[in-house]
Amino acid sequence: MVKKMENIVVTGGAGFIGSNLVDYLLEYDNYNITIIDNLSTGNVDNIVKSDRVKFINYDLSESNNLEEIVGVADYIYHLAALADIVPSINNPDTYFQSNVIGTFNLLNAIRNNKRIKKFIYAASSSCYGIPENYPTSEDSSIDVRYPYALTKRLGEEMCLHFGNVYNLPIISTRFFNVYGPKSRTNGTYGAMFGVFLAQKIHGKPFTVVGDGNQTRDFTYVTDICSALYKLSLSDITNEIFNVGSGIATSVNDIVNLLGGDVVYIPKRPGEPDITLADISKIKQAINWSPTISISEGVSLLMDNINYWNDAPVWEPDTISIATADWFKYLKD
Repeated sequence: MVKKMENIVVTGGAGFIGSNLVDYLLEYDNYNITIIDNLSTGNVDNIVKSDRVKFINYDLSESNNLEEIVGVADYIYHLAALADIVPSINNPDTYFQSNVIGTFNLLNAIRNNKRIKKFIYAASSSCYGIPENYPTSEDSSIDVRYPYALTKRLGEEMCLHFGNVYNLPIISTRFFNVYGPKSRTNGTYGAMFGVFLAQKIHGKPFTVVGDGNQTRDFTYVTDICSALYKLSLSDITNEIFNVGSGIATSVNDIVNLLGGDVVYIPKRPGEPDITLADISKIKQAINWSPTISISEGVSLLMDNINYWNDAPVWEPDTISIATADWFKYLKD
């Protein structure tokens, strides 16, 4: 019997996590995939060439013909968003348009669509701010510290609200520190691994914030993808799940794995000393566990380090300029 082809929409599918998710989903032969991305931070080169993949250059903050575009979707993974702290402080209006209005437009376009089997929203563990408890569970207090975190949290609230009101099968996933291949190489000062890998290529010292003893729940991107896929096939609706490794690794441990000189730069306000996901809920719900250790993940990045050849090479003085508003507006 021939399998019925199902249709998946991945918003932000030209970005870091989205393009890895598309690659992951293509391992299953019964899906056609539509990527929606405005390429504001995504890269068209991240999109795999396949007759099962269709790319639409579209900005979700506009709603023209969106119902028609997503009307055939059986599954939607909503990953499109602007990320990073500093530009969200400088341009909160842009972040609101992208992360809040864009999410609203997408939800509004599908609210009467009974075809959809699951809508997965990519939220952020930044909603926890500086947590009181570690590991941090889904019922921990919300404490958004900057506009990016606020807009992702507002998007999550809308998703759960639409799920309740319009009986949509919604799941929200709070990602912890995701890393892996195809992470962004351009734009503002941002994710640690992209900064470090460019510095490694060019023989520059790693710019470690504070004393480097702060720890993060680094989660390899394929583990994120497997969690999203398993959640989409589950019977669960209107729930929130942490998605992380459940292991805290220090920044100093990362630079030791990468190998190279280090220069220490000032600790930034509003950042937790620890991020650590309590992943007991997702483990119990869908029998999911991460599989890529931090040493294996770093090794995989080093095998593909040339991807970051053209990434900006950050140094203490340029970082100081780029993060000036961070120190100006954020508080511990």
